[in-house]
Amino acid sequence: MDRMRVLVQRVTSARVTVDGDVVGAINPAPQGLLALVGVTHDDDAAKARRMAEKLWQLRILDGEKSASDVAAPILVISQFTLYANTDKGRRPSWNAAARGPVAEPLVDEFADALTRLGAVVQTGVFGAHMQVELVNDGPVTVLLEL
Repeated sequence: MDRMRVLVQRVTSARVTVDGDVVGAINPAPQGLLALVGVTHDDDAAKARRMAEKLWQLRILDGEKSASDVAAPILVISQFTLYANTDKGRRPSWNAAARGPVAEPLVDEFADALTRLGAVVQTGVFGAHMQVELVNDGPVTVLLEL
């Protein structure tokens, strides 16, 4: 059984553009989080809310603080490629990634849950070809699964 995945990076800045337009950006003082969110077939809204709580409380900022401790902003971007299966050949399989009609509302629920917890949240555009720029601080990158 696959689990919901969020690849989290501690950042000093991050932004996402679509067709040359900035659609989401954070410029935290001093740190924030970039969350790349992957949804699989068994995920549901309750799991998205639990993952948001886990991320909000994750102590990966300076001084072992969490985003909730310092009101760090979070940039949330959907990323089905977190479910790449490269076991066979050179072409990844995306079979474990949920399709858009399932995944989009769960990515939205994840972002909305963070907002309800008190986070300042920016997002990308689901299904769009996006360019993501970030300055990874540390570097710190953590894979969350639930």
